[in-house]
Amino acid sequence: MLPNRLDGLKIVLDEAHGAAARVSPEAFARAGAEIVTIGADPDGLNINDGCGSTHLDLLKAAVVEHGADLGIAHDGDADRCLAVDHTGAEVDGDQILAVLGLAMRERSALRHDTVVATVMSNLGFKLAMEREGVSVVQTAVGDRYVLEEMKDKGFALGGEQSGHVIILDHATTGDGTLTGLMLAARVAQTGRTLRDLASVMERLPQVLINVPDVDKSRVATSAELATAVAEAERELGETGRVLLRPSGTEPLVRVMVEAADIEQARSVASRLADSVKSALG
Repeated sequence: MLPNRLDGLKIVLDEAHGAAARVSPEAFARAGAEIVTIGADPDGLNINDGCGSTHLDLLKAAVVEHGADLGIAHDGDADRCLAVDHTGAEVDGDQILAVLGLAMRERSALRHDTVVATVMSNLGFKLAMEREGVSVVQTAVGDRYVLEEMKDKGFALGGEQSGHVIILDHATTGDGTLTGLMLAARVAQTGRTLRDLASVMERLPQVLINVPDVDKSRVATSAELATAVAEAERELGETGRVLLRPSGTEPLVRVMVEAADIEQARSVASRLADSVKSALG
């Protein structure tokens, strides 16, 4: 049950010409929102075609054009939800988790005061939750791993930066319509803009470099690479993070660096990419 109806909110919904094209607009309308719908004419071929959560430009423009309070974007199979605030700025999965986590804690629904996220979640999310007294448990990338951790430890909320959000009291999978409704309900309940609510966390600059044609099986055993990572972590200190992740499907290693400054993140990521080529090439 929604903690608040959505009366008074104007919301643009981008359905990605997919599975939510009929259900989501009806759900938001029944909850009281004034809705503008785009990407809601599936023909079997146009799913995710330049729209939805993987292509936010249309939604950003529509929110500004219609003077909406916020926009919600699903993907084709409707398990994801990303959002856009009233200025047209993206609100990603980490920010949605932060907003919903604090809302759930306020009503004593955030079990163990913990949110489950993956190792790809922005460091800014973890820092913000720690500041608010909420613990973050991180898993491998993939909503299946998030769900396993939630069910194993009895947590109520988890998800990914990409917009897969699991609210276990209501669903056992990501449900983009449910996530969007809960996010909009928080806006209605508080009377605050989505931009204001999402500002609880600051996304740190994140640089991702894919290093191809290397022996990804040696990432965990290379002494040369371990030394390079340790040096990078010392340079970044408490306000940065390094992640080396072998691709699950390709012969490449993903180098991800976060830092308070984008130029530092680029510099460290570039050096680490060179180290990966040297150590694993």
